[in-house]
Formats: sequence, structure tokens, C-alpha cells
Amino acid sequence: MNYGIRMGIPQMQELWNDLQSRYRAKTIKKKDEKLYKKWGKALKLLAENPMHPSLQSHEIPPLTRRYGMKVWQSYLENKTSGAMRMFWVYGPGMKEITVIGLEPHPEDKKNSAYDRVPLSNMK
Repeated sequence: MNYGIRMGIPQMQELWNDLQSRYRAKTIKKKDEKLYKKWGKALKLLAENPMHPSLQSHEIPPLTRRYGMKVWQSYLENKTSGAMRMFWVYGPGMKEITVIGLEPHPEDKKNSAYDRVPLSNMK
């Protein structure tokens, strides 16, 4: 079961396109190359199976309440300081997933950590 992947805001699509073009032109910095490769792998896995074990996808209830629909978090990396997380929702169409955020993992042991995670609107 494959899903179509959409970026929730133009800035996310622009970030992806920028990383991709700099990677192909071999002008990308190491840190950005690392993000590009991890994000690309996560997007591929997400399209194939949103619950793939390595993504460790799980709902984030505070974001679900704030957003008004189930918001999921998937790992780009783990056990790393500032490990990146991808936030997404199902839809708007059948077999579609919309990525609504890409952020370092918030310190969820602190009160209201997920309140500071910026999310895009569904468009």
C-alpha cells in the first residue's frame, strides 16, 4: 500500500527542493547532506508503510488536540542530540500523507514541549 506524500507548506517543498538540488550539484554541506539523506529515507519508508518499524511512528496527542486531527511523529534519527522528527497527518485525499513539520525532537518530559512545535496548515 503506497501513499502519495505532500508537503504541507511551500517552505517545506522549497527546503526539500533546495537540499535535492545542492546534493545533485555536489555543493551541499555535510550537515545538510545528512538531513537530506535521512529525510529522503524516511519519506520513502513513510510512502511504503507509515508504520514501518524504523520510523517508530506514533500519534502525538497534544498536537492532535491542537490540530484537530491525528498528528503523527516519525523518526529521522534516534539517540542523537537534537534528533530530527517529521510530523504528518493522513490526507487530505485517500492514500495521501501530508508532512506538516520537520523539527528537532522536543523535550517532551518538560511541560507543554509540543506546544512549541510549529505546524503548517493543511492546503
